[in-house]
Amino acid sequence: MTHHKRRDRRGPETARRALRREAPSTVAVVADPAGFAAMRRYTTFTFDDHHHYLRQTEGLLRSLTAQGVHTRVGLFEPDDYAHFCAQERIDPDTSDSRARYVAEIAATGATVRYRGQPLDRLLPLLLDGWERREAGERAADTLAGLGPCPGCGKDLGQETLDAATDILDRLTAGAGPGTHHLVCSVTGATGPLVAVLHTGRTPRGGKEPATAEESAFRAVLAAGLATGRPGGVVMRTIRDGNEQVRGWSLNDGRLRPLTEAEVFSAYCTDARTGDPVPPEPGLVHRAGFPLPEHTTEDRRHKRRKDDH
Repeated sequence: MTHHKRRDRRGPETARRALRREAPSTVAVVADPAGFAAMRRYTTFTFDDHHHYLRQTEGLLRSLTAQGVHTRVGLFEPDDYAHFCAQERIDPDTSDSRARYVAEIAATGATVRYRGQPLDRLLPLLLDGWERREAGERAADTLAGLGPCPGCGKDLGQETLDAATDILDRLTAGAGPGTHHLVCSVTGATGPLVAVLHTGRTPRGGKEPATAEESAFRAVLAAGLATGRPGGVVMRTIRDGNEQVRGWSLNDGRLRPLTEAEVFSAYCTDARTGDPVPPEPGLVHRAGFPLPEHTTEDRRHKRRKDDH
């Protein structure tokens, strides 16, 4: 009888532990010392040493994982946090406000899965992801600043974004079935813009739903088309265990396919030193295929022809 009472008394605790394992957690980290110094202006942020803070954060992550909790890690960016609090009209100097900001990070998907890896390996991934998201936002700002077309009144930013969407569709369709890893880089006015996209097509031509990653890629590509700044697109395709890479250069708002030799040279040259590097085993270098030229003038000309 005593045994049954003990089991009943522990039952709710066991159930809560089981539910805890099914409730995912998101931990946001202040990754760099400058950001940590900015957070110390809040009296409720009680840490005073960045290295100690990172050790404590890593301990929390390990503890959650040991409990079987699905845990993701995001970047806690102080400037973005201050902007979030101003928009929400909440006091930034409270733990509740920080929790709301972390929930916002979780909702945007700007996190990575924690699998027990050390923070010194995880933080560069978070910072890289943040920089890419910021590149997409800067590209979107560039498009928003283009204004209306003087001749037709159309929104030039949206027109160019539509062109980038069409080009992206043609890139993945032209490469055929498989998993595609695309990188678009553009020389921006305030620094380079880089976007990375992972996408796939089934043999029937089906496409994965649009993601924030895809939106950022289209925005960066559109910014390159609209501004005429130099850049390029590289696409790596994996199909049936085989890998091939293609490339295009971006100049004056037009994408030019690279030859097989140009793709080989780009992949087998150290970008920092210019020294040759050995080719990757099994990687096939392919020439890029032609893409439609979607300058704003081209699109206006096409509309005029369609109207007539």
